[in-house]
Amino acid sequence: MRHRKAGLKLNRTSSHRKAMFRNMVTSLFKYERIHTTDAKAKELRRWADHLITLAKQGDLHARRLALSIIREKNIVHKLFDEASDRFGAISGGYTRVVKSGRRPGDAAPISIIELISPEKSKEKKTKKKTKSAEKGKKQVAEEQKASDSKKGKPDKKTEKKKRMPDTSGTKSESDDSSATSTKAVTGKGNTVVKPKPEVDEENTKQKE
Repeated sequence: MRHRKAGLKLNRTSSHRKAMFRNMVTSLFKYERIHTTDAKAKELRRWADHLITLAKQGDLHARRLALSIIREKNIVHKLFDEASDRFGAISGGYTRVVKSGRRPGDAAPISIIELISPEKSKEKKTKKKTKSAEKGKKQVAEEQKASDSKKGKPDKKTEKKKRMPDTSGTKSESDDSSATSTKAVTGKGNTVVKPKPEVDEENTKQKE
């Protein structure tokens, strides 16, 4: 029975296997995406998840453990600075493995392993949803306009203009009548302007 023997040997010695995965996990956190075989990618996920959990702890002991695995100090400091913001909302599943075909020569199955960023993906989804909703509203409005034009229905602006009464003509007629009332025509054809009678405001107020 193969109890308590987790992990893959990959036809390598323990020292060779450990050195290989240290190099691979260092390049994964440096470039955030690498190409490798399926078996190595699945085993590399265990190393990457362990290091991210150490980075989320953030204490000195966890940093020293990470420095014993990752070969570059700058990558360790970068990982510890970004881990809480990037992976704080989730508790696992920090990597993604995507199969990309077979390698020419030995036809070994090749995969892409990469780090995920859940916060950025959510923001992109919300932006796409808002853009699609705006496009749908515009299309509905255009279709309604097209259908109204085919049926011969007037627009709302034209209907408002028709409903509003023309007050310009009434004003001009009243102005003309007031102007003619102030003028008196003489026999010779000359016009004499008569002053309008002044109204005493005080008398009118007393009468009221």
